[in-house]
Amino acid sequence: MTAAPLVDSFGRRHRDLRISLTDRCSLRCTYCMPAEGMPWLPSGTLLTLAETTRIAAVAVQHGIEEIRLTGGEPLLRPDVVQVVEALAGLPGSPEVSMTTNGLRLGGLAQGLKDAGLARLNVSLDTLSRERYQQLTRRDRLGQVLAGLVAADAAGFEGTKINTVLLRGVNEDEAPALLRFALERGYELRFIEQMPLDAGHTWTMEGMVRADKVQALLSEHFDLVPVPGRGSAPAERWSVDGTQSAVGIIASVTRPFCGACDRIRLTADGQLRSCLFAQEETDLRTLLRSGGTDEQISAALGLSVAQKAAGHAVGQAGFEQPGRGMSAIGG
Repeated sequence: MTAAPLVDSFGRRHRDLRISLTDRCSLRCTYCMPAEGMPWLPSGTLLTLAETTRIAAVAVQHGIEEIRLTGGEPLLRPDVVQVVEALAGLPGSPEVSMTTNGLRLGGLAQGLKDAGLARLNVSLDTLSRERYQQLTRRDRLGQVLAGLVAADAAGFEGTKINTVLLRGVNEDEAPALLRFALERGYELRFIEQMPLDAGHTWTMEGMVRADKVQALLSEHFDLVPVPGRGSAPAERWSVDGTQSAVGIIASVTRPFCGACDRIRLTADGQLRSCLFAQEETDLRTLLRSGGTDEQISAALGLSVAQKAAGHAVGQAGFEQPGRGMSAIGG
């Protein structure tokens, strides 16, 4: 069955569904979580494999083409391989990708590839073991690097590296991180720090802005804009006249809301039309009270129809969402 496309009141057609599998994480990145005391979602509130698959199946009928699995850390989910297999096997064959911190990739990469996972985004903010421990409060850099090697061996191609630069902490590593990615065939994406930390400590003054990232890279590389961005969140530049590229996701200083085609499903079954939305649509209760696929379909349509024009970060009256990034899912 094919349903009507998910089009909002601004004419944006939604093709990308981000699904958080858990709010828990094996790291405590300083820009995301406090060192201790995170209130995790009760296990009984998390969507089951069957519930997640059912919502995704209805979304695919509405024209969703890509499903990105996120967290928290999605590889902490015990049935993550089964989740991938179920979603990749849906009618319509959506592309299933994943954003991960890479710590468990060493043992799971081959299983994920065999289950149908198409692509990986791996978070890596530094190549220094000492800085990695400072940023994440965990001494796990070696596991991330081993996970990338395992992903390569499993046959993953087009792997992206996600990097957040923090002022006075790791911004000097921008050129080295790009060289690391280029040498291994990865595409590096620098992501502006967003006001989605659980501790609500983000400030506009403290973040490393996109123009600063460009300036840091341009001192070492020849960057030429890649045309045809479409709805992609990253602006991309070819590097030194090659086919290799680097991207910057400037969600704060160069918002791309006008072309946004993403909706998000939290691990506890709440549908969000935007990372920064204050409202959620409760699909979990709908499912568990006997809701039909038609009712799920209607809820999806209503949520998208009510989507705001943009996130208003940095503008007067902006309020950070009550949930942090680990609870919302990136």
